Amino acid sequence: MSFIRTFHGNVNPADLGFTYSHEHIVCIPPYWAEQQADDLLLDNKAKSERDVLDFKNLGGQAIVDATAIDYGRDVQAVKEIAEETGITFIGTAGFNKSFLWSASIPERLKHVIGDYQTFSDWIELKSINELADFVIQEIEEGLEGTGVPGGQVKFGTGYNRITPLEEKTLRAVARAHHETKAPIHSHTEAGTMGLEQIELLKSEGINLEYMSFGHMDRNPDPFYHEKIAKTGAFLSFDGISKIKYAPESTRIGCIFELVKKGYEDQILVSGDTARKSYYKHYDYGLGLENIIGKWVPRFIEEANQKGFDGEKLVDKFFVQNPKRCFTFKK
Repeated sequence: MSFIRTFHGNVNPADLGFTYSHEHIVCIPPYWAEQQADDLLLDNKAKSERDVLDFKNLGGQAIVDATAIDYGRDVQAVKEIAEETGITFIGTAGFNKSFLWSASIPERLKHVIGDYQTFSDWIELKSINELADFVIQEIEEGLEGTGVPGGQVKFGTGYNRITPLEEKTLRAVARAHHETKAPIHSHTEAGTMGLEQIELLKSEGINLEYMSFGHMDRNPDPFYHEKIAKTGAFLSFDGISKIKYAPESTRIGCIFELVKKGYEDQILVSGDTARKSYYKHYDYGLGLENIIGKWVPRFIEEANQKGFDGEKLVDKFFVQNPKRCFTFKK
């Protein structure tokens, strides 16, 4: 039996539709709150919802909320947005990356995590299998005890390094996957350490066809991308609209390289829209509408110019590939 697990239970993969595969909708990351980094606090449900409606009005149907427990997700707010807009949301169990873990654990999470001072304390003092049990519980019983089930498991590593605690969470997430069959997503800081993550995942017996590697466009290296694609994993180009990192031509060029090599069935596209200044209704940014409204037409035009079938590729990246990537195969 195959299904995709959403905020409102299991759905048929065929019903998922046009999907952004990595976004953040309502969240107050404890680390950034302590740093008073207001731009990184998506703290207004109504404004987030207006951006979701822009996405819906252009034909969007589903969004993967890639916000883990250490990034301050607001499960109830996103559930309400799902109910009020009709957009399908997929939630995320697991962890992000280690520099966030110096933050104090909010009081509201103590009932599910325990009475630890920081996320680092919690991760350090728990065993790998105890952390795996926590992730399993979030998939099978609900994120943060809300009853809203997670639809993927996640781990992350830092820039050009994997700390001991990050390796610990990677192994915990791998073991949770074996128990639940949930798809796995990885945060790669600036697109680095994907190959090193793969070696650790192999040591845990992971079939890499269940994996999606995030932020591949932050490291626009076709050789590196092909090495990851050869494992059967999905590659997430989730920095669309972020010109400060690279022009869209660079991202699109990397995508075309993978398509030419036969990996079009392993590509995901999204925006990782995690700042007020990226959102239209918070701070006049390009918003959730930009990819579906402007990037997709540009991509189709450029793909057709190069002899590809642009509309077919868009259907793969936003419909066919997500419905396979986020499926539980039991």
